[in-house]
Amino acid sequence: MSALALTIEQEEIVAAVAEFVDRDVIPHASELEHRDEFPTSMVETMIGMGLFGTTIPEEYGGLGLGLDTYALIIVELSRGWTTLPGILNGSFIAAWMIRNHGTDEQKERFLPKLASCEIRASFSMTEPHAGSDVQSIRATAERTADGYAINGQKMWVTNGWRSGIIMLLTKTDPTTDPPHKGMTGFIIEKEPETEPPGLTIPMPGLKKLGYKGVESTELVFDNFQAPAEWILGGEAGIGSGFQYFMSGIEVGRVNVAARGVGVAKAALDDSLRYVQEREAFGKKIGHHQAVQLMLAKMATRAEAARLLTVQAAQRKASGERADLEAGMAKYFATEAAQENALDAMRIHGGYGYSLEYRPERYYRDAPLLMIGEGSNEIQQLIIARRLLEQHRI
Repeated sequence: MSALALTIEQEEIVAAVAEFVDRDVIPHASELEHRDEFPTSMVETMIGMGLFGTTIPEEYGGLGLGLDTYALIIVELSRGWTTLPGILNGSFIAAWMIRNHGTDEQKERFLPKLASCEIRASFSMTEPHAGSDVQSIRATAERTADGYAINGQKMWVTNGWRSGIIMLLTKTDPTTDPPHKGMTGFIIEKEPETEPPGLTIPMPGLKKLGYKGVESTELVFDNFQAPAEWILGGEAGIGSGFQYFMSGIEVGRVNVAARGVGVAKAALDDSLRYVQEREAFGKKIGHHQAVQLMLAKMATRAEAARLLTVQAAQRKASGERADLEAGMAKYFATEAAQENALDAMRIHGGYGYSLEYRPERYYRDAPLLMIGEGSNEIQQLIIARRLLEQHRI
């Protein structure tokens, strides 16, 4: 399928999500965002539409759709409020990791629950001193007679409080060189909105500039007991956690790139509407050349970001290596979101700085996208190194 065209099925799905966003999200998102309130009714609608199971195979109760369709859905949700795909993202990454790396028992146990949103998931890798440098994490899982004792602290865990499972990266052999060979992933089970013995989740969560309406939490493990069957991939998964989590981050970058496209598009849509309403110097401001130049750049960024994101999603869905394409999409789309948000504020003038209009929210939400799932500086390094691999002389 060309990135320029959609199938009939994709058009119908995207249209349904767009209708939901226009009807239920855009009119209410800013109010909820300013109150930092979880969008319960919106999430319930998303569950009813089956969006949490978009890429989960039908045999496990999901929709069985491709990663490219998922990306298009995320674009529409982000056009309304980028928090909504953030709520989806943890479950999406968890399902991807379990489907590709989990045991048969783990697939049967968790994928149907993730598809129906009986449980939601969070992804926990970052620590207070370890963000981009994943190999420097310190959280450990030490073998015991009954399983593993987990100790350490995690940061910036989206859905950490409300999730029913946590995809957790630990070190099971801190002495291994290189360090990534001593890392193991766990599927930590817990009751949502509870603290099981040995796990503290300080609430309310971390205070943020934007990305409100969903909690970002710390996780503090203190001799937390995890049975061996919680190891992602079973015994064969011991020492493979780094590889598994990097694959999860790669598909997560498609989500973040699509969120960037959605924000860039929302900023453009609002600006196009405003320039045809506002007058200055005797005519609509959309007829002033300076404003037209800004609109042209905004539209080009949004469309280029969309094409890069769909291309990355298609390549990853085909089973091919996609770190270059995902890195390009994530880097360009999130930068486009930030630039379009700022241009939207400029076009709206004083109203762009007002809480009564949406550009200020786009401007606060966009920076996180340039940081999450690997900073844009890291993306540039990934892009450059992959290019050098492909063009060796």
